[in-house]
Amino acid sequence: MRSGDEASFREFARDKALPLRRTAYLLCGDWHLAEDLVQTALIKLHRVWPKVSRKGPVDNYTRQILLRCWLDERRRPWRRKENRDGVVPDEPAAPADGAGISDSLLRALAEVPPKQRAAVVLRYCADLPAAEVAVALRCSEGTVRSQAARGLDALREALQGQHDEAVPGRSA
Repeated sequence: MRSGDEASFREFARDKALPLRRTAYLLCGDWHLAEDLVQTALIKLHRVWPKVSRKGPVDNYTRQILLRCWLDERRRPWRRKENRDGVVPDEPAAPADGAGISDSLLRALAEVPPKQRAAVVLRYCADLPAAEVAVALRCSEGTVRSQAARGLDALREALQGQHDEAVPGRSA
């Protein structure tokens, strides 16, 4: 890689690392995994940087890589068995820089199916237009709209369930 390409990649990575980390956290709900996902995405982007950077802005491509890394991570068999040992950690991992999202919303997001969660996070948390989300998810804009609508419904149900649990004497 030429030194100019290397410098432009470093600048891009420095500018986009925190927003990517926040998006990754909203997708996975774990700061440590979010860091790993961003690092993996940036490594994959670095491999093709000279080619993609010449074509124009690479934000959408980077989000697409991050999303694919997260979906790949969810498919790994050892991830499915994680956290089922019945042992509670001494202390929960605290967010390093805060996502600006409440704990109840994060718990509710974790209950939303993966593709719907991706549509909701990219559409409403990352504030992307439906066309850009469609590119990242490799689907049509109509699919983005329907997945986002279903995801918002699932999010509302999860939040309502949390509210019902929190109010004594109230049942779902």
